[in-house]
Parts: sequence; C-alpha cells; structure tokens
Amino acid sequence: MARPREFDEAAVLDAAIQQFWLRGYEATSVRDLADEMGIAGASLYNAFGDKRTLYERSLNRYLDQTFRERIRRLEHSLPPRDAIVAFLQEIIKRSLNDKQRRGCLLVNSALESAPHDEELRQIVATFLGEVESFFLRCVTSGQRAETIPKVQSAEDLARLLLNVLLGIRVLARVRPDRKLLEGLVRPVFALLHNTVPTKRARKKKRAPSS
Repeated sequence: MARPREFDEAAVLDAAIQQFWLRGYEATSVRDLADEMGIAGASLYNAFGDKRTLYERSLNRYLDQTFRERIRRLEHSLPPRDAIVAFLQEIIKRSLNDKQRRGCLLVNSALESAPHDEELRQIVATFLGEVESFFLRCVTSGQRAETIPKVQSAEDLARLLLNVLLGIRVLARVRPDRKLLEGLVRPVFALLHNTVPTKRARKKKRAPSS
C-alpha cells in the first residue's frame, strides 16, 4: 500500500517555482529544490520524477496562475480589443511591480534553456502558442465584429502582439521604465483601433434625415 504524501503538493510546487524563477533551470540543483521545497531528495524524485519533469510541472502551475488566469478572465468579460489592451496593460503593471526584476518565468525559459535543449524548447513553444492563440482569437473576433481593422491579417497581428509581450518582459528586467513600456504598446493599440466607419455606420450616415 502506497504511503500518503506528507506535504502539500501545491505549496511545494510554488516553492519550486520561486527557485527556478530566481536561479533559472540550469543553475538550480535538485538539492536547491529539495531545500526550498522542504522535502527530502528521495521524496522529490518519488513525487515528481526528475528535475525536468518538476520544471514542466512548475511552469504549468506558473502559467495557470498568471497567463491562463488572465486570459480566462479577460476573454470572457471584455470585448476582443479591450481584452488585448487590458492584457498588455496588466503585463506592464506586473513588470513595473517586479522589484526583484525576475521577469517572466516562461520568457526566461525561452531565453535560457530553449536554444540548446530541444525538449525544453518544445515545452516553451507550446506554452507560447497558447498566448498567441489568445491573441489570434481576440483579433479574429474583433475583425469579424469590425472593431479591429482588417488591414493586417489576424495571424500577423497575433504574432506582433506576442512579440510585443516578449519585448515588454525582457526590457522590464533591464529598464523598468513606464514611459518605455507604454511606448511599446501605444503604436500596437493604434493598429487595433478601427478608425474606418463600419458598414452599419456608413449606411446610417447615408440615410436621409426625416
């Protein structure tokens, strides 16, 4: 009969997140993790497998608490364009409040490990794809409703938004300046603003006065 775990899995995963976030994947040893998580190395292996598996679990939990939570909340409560604007504004606020300049665990992973570790690259690419898909859904819906211009394709705009997001998180680690970060998103917000009257508005404008 298997012995029940003697620790709170969510709590120890949060501790692992903090360790990976502070030191990075490569510089974090299993001993570092065990000390931070408050469990023995053998228990860590039994519960989570190897360091890579624990890293993936930690990254998944981090995304659940950050990107995925934000996407669910904004996508279901705001019109498409407003959801995009609010998403990036929250990212800027989070970046400016990051006094330790840890940045984003997902973006840090893309820069640190993904270039020379194919398995981690695939993991990070999958997670970044989730964020790009959010942008794509919002842009597609906005273009369909004629609240976002169709000058650029939805796919191109979604990729641009993803790049802006990555730029914010990287720049904030070295220059956490509000004017700089807001200047990054201002031209993008302008691209999303439909200044051309919709078909409905044009028809209303041409309608004879009574």
